[in-house]
Amino acid sequence: MDKEKPLFIALKSEYYEQFKCGDKNTEYRLYGPRWNEKTCRVGRDVILSKGYGKKDRITGTISEFNQMDARKYGGLLRATILAIFGTLEKPIAEIRIQPSKRRIWMI
Repeated sequence: MDKEKPLFIALKSEYYEQFKCGDKNTEYRLYGPRWNEKTCRVGRDVILSKGYGKKDRITGTISEFNQMDARKYGGLLRATILAIFGTLEKPIAEIRIQPSKRRIWMI
């Protein structure tokens, strides 16, 4: 059986840098066909990329996944979700990532 390919997650520079320095360990996406329990299976390897380039990448593993009601978030996270996704009426995929010690280099 072939090993499952790592889940590729392209990030804006600010969020990539937060993962890189350890200030961020959870990524939020709209729940749906791309971001759900099946595609974001706990234990699956991930590649966090600064944009779509191949230079700046971090590897990790999904350690937790939750489908969340965006209306239940508060404060800055709620405001950020509203600003990025434009609504609080859609479910959110909450993807917790445990970074690994190794990094992906240019392929």
